[in-house]
Amino acid sequence: MGNRLSKIYTRTGDDGTTGLGDGSRIAKDDARVEAYGTVDELNCAVGMILSVPQLPPAIAALLTEVQHDLFDLGGELCIPGSRAIQAQHVTRLEESLDGLNDGLPPLKDFILPGGGPAAAACHLARTIARRAERRAWSLAKKEPLGADLTNYLNRLSDLLFVVARVLARHERGTEVLWRHDRGKAR
Repeated sequence: MGNRLSKIYTRTGDDGTTGLGDGSRIAKDDARVEAYGTVDELNCAVGMILSVPQLPPAIAALLTEVQHDLFDLGGELCIPGSRAIQAQHVTRLEESLDGLNDGLPPLKDFILPGGGPAAAACHLARTIARRAERRAWSLAKKEPLGADLTNYLNRLSDLLFVVARVLARHERGTEVLWRHDRGKAR
């Protein structure tokens, strides 16, 4: 393991720059910092899901593995040219997604974010995953990124949607469906 943080503040960022994993410095509002900062936010949101009591053990194990992947993915974004997320990470998400989705009824309506504390937190994490993907694509317009990184974020948002559906059933027995015909004259 590399250096450990013994002093949390360094004052090196007081000039509006931050250090990357390769030692270079860039502006704090650079697309790269926006991308890995949003991935960090996403990892925190997944942690919020994991903090909900009585989470199904299989979901907890899956989301814990996702947190490790997100830490690696953030590292990939923080160190220009590095590659941590590979095709097998994307495949693992797809397999988990398919397995969880098989047990759910087909969707006929849109689902409102909610369904219980863990499901609602999962929906929030899903939207952050979508933003992280957008931030990664913004960076990809400037610098090359591994395709597996953006694919991972895309599949993760899909997985979080399906996990939210599973958790809504676990917590409340059902999902909150959008009623598109509410308020119309009868």
